[in-house]
Amino acid sequence: MRIQVSPSLMCMNLMEIKHQLAVLDSRADFLHIDIMDGHYVKNITLSPFFIEQIRPHTRVALDVHLMVERPTDFIEVIARAGADYICPHAETINRDAFRVINLIRSFGKKVGVVLNPATPVSYIHHYIHLLDKITVMTVDPGYAGQPFIPEMVEKIKALKALKQQHGYPWLIEIDGSCNTRTYQTLVSAGADVLIVGTSGLFTLHDDLATAWDMMRESIDEAQGLTQVSA
Repeated sequence: MRIQVSPSLMCMNLMEIKHQLAVLDSRADFLHIDIMDGHYVKNITLSPFFIEQIRPHTRVALDVHLMVERPTDFIEVIARAGADYICPHAETINRDAFRVINLIRSFGKKVGVVLNPATPVSYIHHYIHLLDKITVMTVDPGYAGQPFIPEMVEKIKALKALKQQHGYPWLIEIDGSCNTRTYQTLVSAGADVLIVGTSGLFTLHDDLATAWDMMRESIDEAQGLTQVSA
């Protein structure tokens, strides 16, 4: 299956948001939206209001990454704003993970969980079968442009083995330093979805459509699909 791509909207040029959304709408598999509260990570980025504003302008699934201490404070408002996937960090929900998963499902949304670099796969063992997507952070969360953490390759491989062994349907998504230096490694390890940001997409060319074609060609080459047109 061709690797899916999820552009990180915190890295886009917000002065050209309408044009860039139009370009991504016909190309992207997901649109990745980071919501940070300034507490779980020392940064603040996009918001539920941003989701509400862009929802009418794209048909692509909106994948919301909750880097917040209290996900339940955000789930309903994000769901009503138009999110399709809601993905909190494992550390923030393990006290009441089944309740949180049921809450997300109650709004008709898909459930993802995010694993920090230091968080083992075993941390989500008891509810892993209930998920639609697992995101492996290959950088510590909170800021764009950080270096890739190579120890995460074994975590991706472990998830791929679990998925194949049990027939789990969830997607394995990678967040952090997805670019030409890491595509081959991530594809070989078992990634299904790559989140691309500054280095992977938005700085490749001034024209976003051209940048997308450059990125897609690199990913296809890493996957051995160079005969597939971008």
